[in-house]
Amino acid sequence: MRRLVLFFFIIVLAFGKRFAKYLVEPIVLGYILIHYYPLIYFNNNNFGEQSTMTTIKKVCQLAGVSTATVSRALKSPELVTEKTRNKVLKAIEQAGYRPNMMAASVKTGKSNALLVLVPKLTNAFHLKIVQGIESAAQKNGYSVLIGDTQGQPKREHEYASMVLSNRADGLINLDHTFPFSKTDTKLAQNIPMVSVCQRIPGEQHYPVIEIDNYAACRALAKHLIDYGHKSFGVITGPNDSHIFTDRLAGIKSAFAEEDIEFKSKIIAGGDYSIDSGVAGAKALLSEKDRPTAIFCFNDDIAIGAIHQIKNHGLRVPEDISVVGFDNIEVTAFMDPSLTTIDQPAHEMGGRAVDVLLQLINKQPLKRNRELFPFKMVERASSSVVRSF
Repeated sequence: MRRLVLFFFIIVLAFGKRFAKYLVEPIVLGYILIHYYPLIYFNNNNFGEQSTMTTIKKVCQLAGVSTATVSRALKSPELVTEKTRNKVLKAIEQAGYRPNMMAASVKTGKSNALLVLVPKLTNAFHLKIVQGIESAAQKNGYSVLIGDTQGQPKREHEYASMVLSNRADGLINLDHTFPFSKTDTKLAQNIPMVSVCQRIPGEQHYPVIEIDNYAACRALAKHLIDYGHKSFGVITGPNDSHIFTDRLAGIKSAFAEEDIEFKSKIIAGGDYSIDSGVAGAKALLSEKDRPTAIFCFNDDIAIGAIHQIKNHGLRVPEDISVVGFDNIEVTAFMDPSLTTIDQPAHEMGGRAVDVLLQLINKQPLKRNRELFPFKMVERASSSVVRSF
């Protein structure tokens, strides 16, 4: 207060009483805001009943731990036991404490956020992975930022740059491309990054969580061959990803064992969409040697393919068997229900978070590639071949 009086005296000397009186109110108001606003802000719910420090102490008392343990439980949950973290979270809820994560971010250099790049947010399989990511991130005290790239490099680069500017601590990529721009490549070399389902190309081998796509499509091929099929069509996704290569190799391997010729003209498609399934089926049905079975590289493609087959006046599976990939929820309720490959999407998303947090905390990984089990789910869309 002495400083305020001295400052006002200087104003009087400099400007005279005539002008000084107009400055009294703003100066006093400014003084109050600068010196007392923090108290008003932190106590606005209880009118001065408790300060933030008091609330933290209350959390410590309720949980029976130190302030350092509370801090670790919030900022680095991997450093405390699950039992301790649960005690702290329960105490926080009881005390009504809301930690200032922005202030913590400035102090620690960590955002406590993870960035997830999704090529197509409307894809049901991607959403299952994101649900697994979000669940695991929340348990570990992290929030999740979603970047819907729509498969566009410019959008990928813009979202990926968020990690470089400390708006996220690490990145999980659901696409098969390197998400950073050429100008950011060197800066991105040490960025914690994990991919799910798709492998990121390049000299630097980023950790990947996936299934054995070769074995999965081989299993589908054996299934259809055992039903007597010898004439096939394949509707794929993008042909520049390892999924295209691995799944196609699995089909070719099963064909080779049964002396079934693989012709390039049986391949159609180009992206993982219903429209691609419609266009792919239309192209395959226009061939002189019409296929009796069609492989679809995801369930959305299969939905489009079945739609087009029915529009063509044909039946599934009586005339053409169709198999998909991913086992999204709707496939069990389609007409006919879809034979497909089940991927444990939720678990894969959760594991991606675990691996990413190891990278963020500079912990060594036992392996760079983790394979999850798949399961072939046989339903009504595939059956014994019928002559026509």
